[in-house]
Amino acid sequence: MLNAINLDDGLQLSQLVYGVWRLGDDDDTSITQVRAKIDLCLEQGITSFDHADIYGDYQCEALFGKALAQSPELRGQMQLISKCNIALTSARFPNRRVKHYDTSAQYITDSVEHSLVNLHTDHLDILMMHRPDPLMDAAQTGAALDALVDSGKVKAIGVSNFSRADWQLLQKHMSHKLQVNQIEISLLASECFRDGTLADLQTDQIQVMAWSPLAGGALFSTHPVARRLEPLFKSLCERFQCSADQIAIAWLLAHPANIIPVVGTNNLERIKTLSKASEIKLDRETWFELYSAAQGCEVP
Repeated sequence: MLNAINLDDGLQLSQLVYGVWRLGDDDDTSITQVRAKIDLCLEQGITSFDHADIYGDYQCEALFGKALAQSPELRGQMQLISKCNIALTSARFPNRRVKHYDTSAQYITDSVEHSLVNLHTDHLDILMMHRPDPLMDAAQTGAALDALVDSGKVKAIGVSNFSRADWQLLQKHMSHKLQVNQIEISLLASECFRDGTLADLQTDQIQVMAWSPLAGGALFSTHPVARRLEPLFKSLCERFQCSADQIAIAWLLAHPANIIPVVGTNNLERIKTLSKASEIKLDRETWFELYSAAQGCEVP
């Protein structure tokens, strides 16, 4: 079973989070199929599920929520995360002329209300601002987020893709502490280890979550980084009797910041083995072998 990660406010997240952004891409989006994915996750201790209002062109929350409506006892076994503030051009919103960001109080509040209805729940465990908004009125946004926590509709607030300047500006105007920042991290996107982002998050005691930990599959493609990693993956897979994607996830789990990877697949056989990554213990030199291969050179 996976470990739990404790946040400052007493909320716990699982060591791996299941991302539902591709839920609507499955050929089978029935309640039975969605329930099968949920059950496989829960059996391994993957209790945290990552949503966003826009996933699946605004459909994924509702698909997931149908399973919760049919089996409401599941809600107490999981943590529901959602994100908002990206406004897509979509047939669902025919009057929108351009994709944009909206961190106004009204937009955030409306989005949360829709998420609660879609997910058949009375609260979100975490609400995240999905992207930094250049037009954000930090005082208005912060007040809206605080009000959602105070109302009990949201248990904790986080951000996604925020720089330190972005999250500190928002935090300045909030009474509740920002708990999480979800950023892109993988062997193909490792800038946070070098540009200070990961150090800043640890300094400010904000939990790190990693989206696209497999680089959208590019780690196993013809990408130059993937080609450099391929022989090392092969050797480590033989050593640990596992798959290359499990090695890539284990590389993130080895970091002392307790990075939480957000993993998403519609393949039930792959979902069954997601927690295997937590059993793979990479020593320091192996971690740097992977890091160096991805960079194409040894560290300075």
